[in-house]
Amino acid sequence: IHFSSVYTFSTHSLVTTESEKINKMCDVEHCFSVVEQIVKSAGTVLAEGFTKTKKVDTKTSSSDLVTEYDKRIESLIMADILKKFPTHKFIGEETTSTEGLTNDPTWLIDPIDGTNNFVHGDENCVISVALAVNKILEIGIVYSPIKDQFFSAKKGKGSWLNGKPIHVSGVTDVKQSLLGFEISLAYVPKIKEMLLRRLAAIVSEAHGVRAIGTCALSLCYVALGAWDAYQVDFLFCWDYAAGALIVQEAGGIVISTDGSPFEIMKRRVLAASSKELADQMVSILKQADLK
Repeated sequence: IHFSSVYTFSTHSLVTTESEKINKMCDVEHCFSVVEQIVKSAGTVLAEGFTKTKKVDTKTSSSDLVTEYDKRIESLIMADILKKFPTHKFIGEETTSTEGLTNDPTWLIDPIDGTNNFVHGDENCVISVALAVNKILEIGIVYSPIKDQFFSAKKGKGSWLNGKPIHVSGVTDVKQSLLGFEISLAYVPKIKEMLLRRLAAIVSEAHGVRAIGTCALSLCYVALGAWDAYQVDFLFCWDYAAGALIVQEAGGIVISTDGSPFEIMKRRVLAASSKELADQMVSILKQADLK
C-alpha cells in the first residue's frame, strides 16, 4: 500500500499566514461589543467636564488646545481596551504610536474631537474610536454624549445612529448639495490661502457650506444624509478613521481629495453621498488649487 494514496497531505493546512494569525487574534463582533461599552463609559467623563471649568493647555499653536479631559478619556479607553485585548496597539491623539499603522489590530482614538468646541461650551464635541486590522478599518464609533448620538459601523454590516440604520442622501449634483468643509486650520499660514480658495469655489456651487469644528461628526452628518459631502486635509488618522468607515457603510464614498483611493494615513479625505458628487468635488477643488 502506498501511503500517499491513502492520506492526502496538504502543506497549506499547516501554514498559517500572518494575516490569518492576526484575524484569529481579533473577533470583530467581540471587539465591537467591548468597545461600545467602553466608549459609552468614557462619554460620561466628557459630559461631566462639558459644563465645568477646564484646565486648558496649548500644543502646536494657540488654537490647538488640549484639556485634562482629553488625556483622561484617552487613558481610560486605552486602559480598558488593554484589559480585554492586551496585544492590541494604539494610535491616539494624546499618545501617538511611534510605529505608525501596522497589520496588527490597532485602535485609532480621538478622545475629544472638537476640543475647541468643548472648551467654549459648543455641543459639537465627540469621542471617536476606530479599529483597523491588516490596515483595513473594521469598526468605527463616534459618540456625542451631549447630543445623545451614538454613531457606529462594522465593515460589511452597515452604519447606525443609536441602533437604527442610517444611509447617505444619494445626491449626485453639487448644485443640489449641502456641503461640509473644515476651515479651522486656516490659522496655519502655509495653507490659509488654499483653504480660502477652496471655500470660495464650493460656496459658489452648492446650496450651502457648513463647518462645525469636528471632522468625526462632520463625516457622520454625511453618513446620516444631513450633508451630501465633506472635505478636509491635513488632519490625522484619529480624526477621520471612524467617520470614514461610518460613511462607507452608510452607502457613501470616501476617497482622497485628489480622487485617488482613500488611505488611513494619507491625511486627505473627501466623503460624498455618491461617486458622481465626489467626482465633481474633486474637479472643483483641483481648479481652486490652480488659482
